[in-house]
Amino acid sequence: MQRIRNIGSTTIGDGHPVYVIAEIGINHNGSLDNALAMIDGAAQAGADCVKFQKRTPELCVPKDQWHLERDTPWGRMTYIDYRHKVEFDADDYTVIDEYCKRRGIDWTVSCWDVDAVAFMEENFNVPFYKAASASLTDLDLLNAMIATGRPLIISTGMSTMEEIEAAVDEIGTENLMIAHATSTYPCKPEELNLRMIETLKACYPGVPVGYSGHEVGLTTTTAAVALGASFVERHITLDRAMWGTDQAASVELAGLARLIRDIRDVEASLGDGVKRVYESELGPRAKLRKVISTKVGA
Repeated sequence: MQRIRNIGSTTIGDGHPVYVIAEIGINHNGSLDNALAMIDGAAQAGADCVKFQKRTPELCVPKDQWHLERDTPWGRMTYIDYRHKVEFDADDYTVIDEYCKRRGIDWTVSCWDVDAVAFMEENFNVPFYKAASASLTDLDLLNAMIATGRPLIISTGMSTMEEIEAAVDEIGTENLMIAHATSTYPCKPEELNLRMIETLKACYPGVPVGYSGHEVGLTTTTAAVALGASFVERHITLDRAMWGTDQAASVELAGLARLIRDIRDVEASLGDGVKRVYESELGPRAKLRKVISTKVGA
């Protein structure tokens, strides 16, 4: 059974290039200029998509935390005010939508609540949705996203296999993609468990499986591609020293360009598994083989 999903004009899955998602998330710190700079960097690096996070703060922040104060780059403020500070509104996303079209790059969001899905559906036409690992057990939210008819990526960090199975049983596999993840920021290499990519592919034969990484460094993400990831996602930032909880587990734009270059090299190197003698080998073969069979490959 072939694992492919069509998102807009792009196909993800078997036989197609790895789809690279640059997760901006809330690393823009509420600044549209920061977001546009990251879109520029992602497009220049060769990413296929940038992704944001959309929340309705009153639904996502427990009421007992609304008025807890915290220090922020904008001074001391309540947590609910901070959550509003880093949310983009319809006007902001209209600018992002138009800018991404000019740069030739997809954009989408992880919706964190049902109202956020309604907001997106009312205002924008994104090619797919993403459910964060924290949302895997929020079946109402998963159903709201899958009901739009758009493909949905579910991320599997901090989840048991039973929870993954329950989510997939609830929403079905017809429009589904699954991302292996470990929800530690940043994540130690020994906890990445990249062979879960193979496990998920075996469990869900018709579903494209990818990788959402939160590690420091790039090598392990290219290893995920070698293990068969159809798409990869990494958080990006303008500067890992910026304020914010996700910055330390993010890739700066120069690193993103190196990562995508390496992903494309890994893709090209994997081949099809059929042994052949390449034309470039014929000269060394004639020179170095003392006895050459008339049958190539003998």
